[in-house]
Amino acid sequence: MTHRPLALFDLDNTLADTAHRQHWLRRTPRDWPAFFAAATDDPPLGEGVALALRNAEDGDVGYLTGRPERCRRDTLDWLARHGLPPGEVWMRPDHDRRPARHTKLETLRRIATHREIRHVVDDDEQVCDAFEAAGFTVVRARWATPSATLKDAQQRAGRT
Repeated sequence: MTHRPLALFDLDNTLADTAHRQHWLRRTPRDWPAFFAAATDDPPLGEGVALALRNAEDGDVGYLTGRPERCRRDTLDWLARHGLPPGEVWMRPDHDRRPARHTKLETLRRIATHREIRHVVDDDEQVCDAFEAAGFTVVRARWATPSATLKDAQQRAGRT
């Protein structure tokens, strides 16, 4: 079976607007269970969703997220509810706290051993830099409001 090229999409602040739940990360200590539980209420980001739908016209779409594996059911439900193309979802193991630039690149390299990667769409600049340095084509998702809180969660706390 031949596969069409695969476009991979991040979720948080690429397809899903996390602004309404970031307050859970500004607390000390951060309330990670509440932050992830609130993801079910994320509004979709129109520009990211439109890009995913366009990619599905002549290729396959998948999702490469730093969300923990325990969020899989809610994530799959969210993708379906917002009309995103079906595709495989790669998630962070529940107890892996490494920065997203490491966990996602490791997963991307594994996927690329058996799939042609069209491009990867992500909002995290450090993740995008790591993907590009490894030779992958990147679309930088700059349509969500930048968030220092989310950036810290992605890079320092290793949680999303």
